[in-house]
Amino acid sequence: MMGTVLRDLNDNMLFWQLLLQGEVPAPKPDSIWSIVTSGGIPGLMILFVLLAFSIAAVYLVVDQSLALRRRDVVPDKLSEGVATALQSSRLAEAETLLRQNPSVLAGVIAVGLNHREYGWPEVEKSVEDALVDQSSRMLRRIDYLAMIANLAPMVGLLGTVTGMIFAFRQVAATRGAAGAGDLAEGIYQALVTTVGGLLVAIPALAASGVLRNRVDALLSDVTMHADRALAPLRRRAAAASRLVSASTPGGGRIVAVPPAQMPGRKAPPPEQDGTR
Repeated sequence: MMGTVLRDLNDNMLFWQLLLQGEVPAPKPDSIWSIVTSGGIPGLMILFVLLAFSIAAVYLVVDQSLALRRRDVVPDKLSEGVATALQSSRLAEAETLLRQNPSVLAGVIAVGLNHREYGWPEVEKSVEDALVDQSSRMLRRIDYLAMIANLAPMVGLLGTVTGMIFAFRQVAATRGAAGAGDLAEGIYQALVTTVGGLLVAIPALAASGVLRNRVDALLSDVTMHADRALAPLRRRAAAASRLVSASTPGGGRIVAVPPAQMPGRKAPPPEQDGTR
């Protein structure tokens, strides 16, 4: 082993002496294509997988950027128009507005209107369930993007580990005759796939974070506008509740009833004062 190291040092010193004397041409820097293809067939297979990941990530980013436009999620003036129609009890007009403006907000409001006959608590619960459903639907493809960001470095690491196995196998096959330069060449070829995985994962992870924040902001606006659109139903339910309370004896409070006034009970005889 020591002899191999000394031989490599002598070869390197001879190389640099010849290079300084101008007898050995300086090595040309490797091109990008030569670096990409240096990993051999296993490395190329890993890089093709990473290329597929990158294409899918670009598609998801473009698709979600177009799908999460504000006018397609929260149309302008829709909540105001629905609130005005409900304030005047024009339910058909409100439903027409929702059909003319298909969006996430319109779907949430429509679910609330479909449960109006069961009272405001049921309307409120149905709107909350609709918001949860819309949130899951909007985040589904963003989850795919986050999955690509998590898988790409692992695939790159797989290529690196595979390349290093081949490099050390070559050293073992030559029984240590392979020098440090051969081992270094095998390792740097194996690291190409790790670089490829990181190049795919970093933009994908950043894009998924930005898109998640966009979804949170849009869902917050949807919640606010849905509450504004359904406010007439809430006020009408509150007014009906106050009317029922006012028509109930005691203002809706429980009033103690004397036992003598209960049905089926006889009044007790008057108390005697002791005089005859």
